[in-house]
Amino acid sequence: MEIILRSPRVGEVRAVLEEERAPKTVAALRQALPFKAAAQRWGKEVYFPIPVAVELERGVEVVEKGAVGYWPPGRALCLFFGPTPASRHPEEIRPASPVTVVGRILGDAAVLDRIEDGDPIEILPA
Repeated sequence: MEIILRSPRVGEVRAVLEEERAPKTVAALRQALPFKAAAQRWGKEVYFPIPVAVELERGVEVVEKGAVGYWPPGRALCLFFGPTPASRHPEEIRPASPVTVVGRILGDAAVLDRIEDGDPIEILPA
């Protein structure tokens, strides 16, 4: 299932939710769509709270560039496009704590670097 991430600084960015990676979490996300939040930055990660509360599902400590993750402690959706303050070397993308990977950004995830703290972000079904 594709979703659209919309924010004034980047316009629309498409992502795909991959149910096979985390079926319970993706189902909860799908039910919660659409939602809006204020973006927050943590290194090369954009994250924001969402109206979903599920446990960690197949959690991972390191993700790939373009990964879309759900972070249970903050009930947040996380968009990864480069190293974070927790990364142990320049090529590693490490969340603050394990995340459930629910999908990936389609296209160049580096465009997310334009988003700043407090920017509005909207997640819609495609």
